[in-house]
Amino acid sequence: MGDTLRIGALAEQAKVSTRALRYYEEQGLLAPERTPSGQRIYPASAVERVRIIRQFFAAGLNSRTIAAILPSVDAGRAAPGVLESLRAERARISAGIAELQEVGRRLDQVIELTVHPDPEHCPALREQAAPAAP
Repeated sequence: MGDTLRIGALAEQAKVSTRALRYYEEQGLLAPERTPSGQRIYPASAVERVRIIRQFFAAGLNSRTIAAILPSVDAGRAAPGVLESLRAERARISAGIAELQEVGRRLDQVIELTVHPDPEHCPALREQAAPAAP
């Protein structure tokens, strides 16, 4: 087992939890070998692979997209469709940012009306401002 790591050692070196490593395995992102007793063992190169996987997650990619990109990482060049996939993810993220910015603007309006209510937007103030019925 010379240059191999058990799951705990890989987790420590890559600064992730063993749970994260098991998740990466479940998603097809990391493929450990097994000892005869069933324990996971990883090559030393798995530390760098886990770091790359974490960078992809930090960039907002989901595990399916990461799984599609990793063969290009392994080959050292982008497979057809990878760039388009990344651009599509970027567009999706940009659209999400725009939506969140709009939500933020609307929340700012609600905060402003909460701090400075007016009769147009506050039924209680409308009732106070309405003339009494004769």
